[in-house]
Amino acid sequence: MTVSSQVRRGAPTGGNSLVVRLTSTCGVLIALLAAAVVAGVAIGPYALSPAEVLSAIGQGIGLGGITEVSDQQTQVVMQIRLPRVIVAALVGAALGIAGATMQAVFRNPLAEPGVIGISAGAATGAVTAIYFGWVALSRWVLPVAAFLGAVVTMLAVFAVASTRRDRSPATLLMIGIAISAFLGAVISVMVTTASTEEELRGIVFWLQGGLGARTWDHVHLVLVPIMAAAVALAAFGRDLNVLLIGDNAARSSGVDVGRTRIGLLVLASLLTGAAVSVSGVIGFVGLVVPHAIRLVLGPDNRVLLPASALGGAAFLVLADVVARTAFSPLALPVGILTALLGAPVFLYLVLLKAGVNR
Repeated sequence: MTVSSQVRRGAPTGGNSLVVRLTSTCGVLIALLAAAVVAGVAIGPYALSPAEVLSAIGQGIGLGGITEVSDQQTQVVMQIRLPRVIVAALVGAALGIAGATMQAVFRNPLAEPGVIGISAGAATGAVTAIYFGWVALSRWVLPVAAFLGAVVTMLAVFAVASTRRDRSPATLLMIGIAISAFLGAVISVMVTTASTEEELRGIVFWLQGGLGARTWDHVHLVLVPIMAAAVALAAFGRDLNVLLIGDNAARSSGVDVGRTRIGLLVLASLLTGAAVSVSGVIGFVGLVVPHAIRLVLGPDNRVLLPASALGGAAFLVLADVVARTAFSPLALPVGILTALLGAPVFLYLVLLKAGVNR
């Protein structure tokens, strides 16, 4: 069943009912995210209790705490674990809401943030920086190169699409697939011809997606762009609902279909680029989370978009906890874990969609 058919089957939500659903949904997901953050900070080789975590955070920001904590505990929480958890939450939120947006724009529950090549562009930018040794210049070279790669790829997709009269979602999808395939080949060339083992390990680790050694600098780098773009996307919930029913219905409702679609894709692409720039390539979050939330809450994007952001944040924080503790003392890159979880879900969706279309 397509996303658009789900919208047609669902009745529009009234104003008061919408506020109640949105408030209750976000309240539950915020509580889940808060619990995930505390668990993410508490669990590790040096275990802490929830009370110690909250006290260390309170002490770190000058508010005091409910129990005594040592300076060492405060350092572990504030300088090592909390920045990593916050980066995970920001990346998960970005991928979650970007995925929900892509699925609505393309009217397909199989769409996800990398669908028009943005993740491949970010990966190419980062791998290029590693391959040519630019990362030795500054620690900011890698995230900046990844973000620029995502932006350049997004501009390339829209530039190619502008040469055609048909700028439908299917056209953008085909262009994105072609560009992704080309960039994948470029990355393969660099992996194959890497000159040192250290260079190769850096490329492979980044392509696997991970959150190790994230600091407050990484939080500051992506906090504003991710929050701003996510809020902007959430404001388009009604327009997305109308677009899902069909372009003609959207036009009759006063929606500028072309500009709205491009604007939504630009925002989703910028979110994906910002997220990937600090985490590497993490797949399937933008596929699994919106689909799971849609099954529970329905297809109304006015609720689905903010819920996908909060759900994506909680999901990636918890996935990172599992990734770094399940095989202790070894830490598994979180991108591998999300692929292990997401690939079966993707296969299920493909089979379900094939069954519905028969």
